[in-house]
Amino acid sequence: MTRRLCLISTSTVFGTRYLEHAFPELRDTLGDASRVLFIPYALQDRDGYAAKARSAFEEMGYGLDSLHEATDPRQAIDRAEAIFCGGGNTFRLLKTLQELGVLPLIRRRVAEGMTYSGASAGSNLACPTIRTTNDMPIVEPSSFDGLDLVAFQINPHYVDAAPGSTHMGETRETRIREFHEENATPVVGLREGAILRVEGPSVLLKGMAGARIFRRGEEPVEVVPVALIESLVEPSVRGPR
Repeated sequence: MTRRLCLISTSTVFGTRYLEHAFPELRDTLGDASRVLFIPYALQDRDGYAAKARSAFEEMGYGLDSLHEATDPRQAIDRAEAIFCGGGNTFRLLKTLQELGVLPLIRRRVAEGMTYSGASAGSNLACPTIRTTNDMPIVEPSSFDGLDLVAFQINPHYVDAAPGSTHMGETRETRIREFHEENATPVVGLREGAILRVEGPSVLLKGMAGARIFRRGEEPVEVVPVALIESLVEPSVRGPR
């Protein structure tokens, strides 16, 4: 299995600059690539988003091209050394990529060895579906199917219920348990600052925070970095989603 992924819960942790907390993992994932192809479609201001991402990647030592500036998006993806998909609204991101018709191409390039990294919505996109995003469906994609680069779902920005809280609405755990009433795919609740590094068959939890792993019919499992979690989230035979 050829995969080289860096999936980040959030692009900005309190007290740090854009992607700063993930610089070491991104550098290690990108390796000797010289340029990164940025996917900005989760935000409306694509020019501004590309400029922000370019500044961060140049600080890490990489050039950055934005997919929205490409004359031929398919050719840009086909020639890319690595992709970074930015966060924002997951529904808008998926709908735009569906309309461009590039999801199968990205999937094929990753299978061939191209590095894929993303934050928040970009991490959701790597999953079998986007059904565990926190975002509002401000647009309607043709389906919820993601890139299917991993066999599990991610819930970015996972928040634990506050002890003693008087809030009577649904917690994040409640929402994920509802997902498992209809779906069998494991869900990784990534807290702010948590990062998943996927290398071939291995899935490694790294970063500044832990994760909570939800599997249908079982109690959640608490995991702290650094930990290999593929045995918890990528069963050899996938069940129905």
